[in-house]
Amino acid sequence: MFKNFLASITHNAISLVGTAIAVAMLVLMASLFGMELWGFEGGPYLGILTYLILPMIFVFGLILIPVGAVLYRRKLRRTPEGHDTPLLPVFDLNIKSTRRWMLVFLGATMLNIVIVAGATYKGVHVMESVEFCGLACHSVMEPEHTAHARSPHSRVACADCHIGPGADWFVKSKLDGAWQLVSVAFDLYPQPVPTPLHDLRPARETCEQCHWPTKFIGDKLKVVHHYEEDEQSTELTTALLLKVGGSNASGSHGIHWHVDPDVNIRYRSDETREEIYDVEFTHGDEDTVTYSDRKAPEEGGVWRSMDCVDCHNRPSHIYESPGPAIDKAIEAGQIDRSLPFVKRESLRVVDAEYESHEVARDEITAGLTGFYAENYPDVAAERPDDIAAAAGVLGDIYSVNVFPGMNVWWDTYPNHIGHEQSDGCFRCHRRSMRTEEREQISDDCENCHVLLAEDEENPDIMSVLRPE
Repeated sequence: MFKNFLASITHNAISLVGTAIAVAMLVLMASLFGMELWGFEGGPYLGILTYLILPMIFVFGLILIPVGAVLYRRKLRRTPEGHDTPLLPVFDLNIKSTRRWMLVFLGATMLNIVIVAGATYKGVHVMESVEFCGLACHSVMEPEHTAHARSPHSRVACADCHIGPGADWFVKSKLDGAWQLVSVAFDLYPQPVPTPLHDLRPARETCEQCHWPTKFIGDKLKVVHHYEEDEQSTELTTALLLKVGGSNASGSHGIHWHVDPDVNIRYRSDETREEIYDVEFTHGDEDTVTYSDRKAPEEGGVWRSMDCVDCHNRPSHIYESPGPAIDKAIEAGQIDRSLPFVKRESLRVVDAEYESHEVARDEITAGLTGFYAENYPDVAAERPDDIAAAAGVLGDIYSVNVFPGMNVWWDTYPNHIGHEQSDGCFRCHRRSMRTEEREQISDDCENCHVLLAEDEENPDIMSVLRPE
């Protein structure tokens, strides 16, 4: 009977095709795996091909083998010679050759299970990698991948924040990703990709795997250097003492009071969370206090429990505004501040919309060199390298913050930390947010920080903070 089983596999085209597919995919997987071990860099597509696409085709080939065998035996049963052939094979283990072939068959089956299991494990690893998330759909995710690579979380995998631990959220994310794959394949995705993501799991299940409120206690000094748009690009200094705070045995204080375990804050906002209409505040067992903006719509909006990402909404995908980005470049010495009006002209040429990064670099270089050639010919003649270096840095600044192909401009993704790029704290902390008894949410700036110096030239406080 085992000979009949072998005949049913080898005497039909479907099983033979399945065998050929399985063997071919196995050889390809082994070859690509070997190339990877030898250090071949094939980008994200090599991992997708090796551990996702080829294993699926391999399994498909394996499935064809028994399918072809069953169809062959069914066809054989219709003939006079094979009418008594059973639909399923019968193995007599009393026969030595049958036992030997059964061991071969079981060994091949175990090998296939190991291959599929290994490919599945590596496939999961590939799907959780930064390269898969950021480079597989390059044109769509280029802005977020570029921002992530420059962020404080650049060594943290996308899945650690967007999915977090646990199989249930992994499966949910991959099911959601199926539609994303379709939208990319058929060019159905929005440009730019809308934020925030409304289906992220709570930040306390992701962010607080590494960050927790009791870790941040006390105040933090922040010094910001700003450069004026005058001829000397005058340096101004702002020094802040941020009341980061946190929670400890004596209770919570400072900015991180918002995430105290006894504090529960819910709010109603528009889809972007830029406009907040109502705030519900509950402290421990006390009654809930509701603050509302009278000008806000009475219906609609989205209710949400406040967590980390309502303020830290760009923890890994940070887009700078043109002014602060140029200030940092001047402070780092990448742009020579001694060039006349370099801050003003840098801001003029970079704060614009160009068709592409290549066009932006050309136009920025032409605009900056043209200004000095027309207004400061001596500087243009004596310092062409400094001007070219400044133009190159400005091109870099534009290329990591603006992405014309995805309609991502300077103000597309504002940061809610503070209130530089958006209303930030003032989305809630404003005078129009009141209870029915006219009690308002405090808008006192010193709840969050103490100003030690504000846009001052050589402030005295800096000699105290940083004595020579």
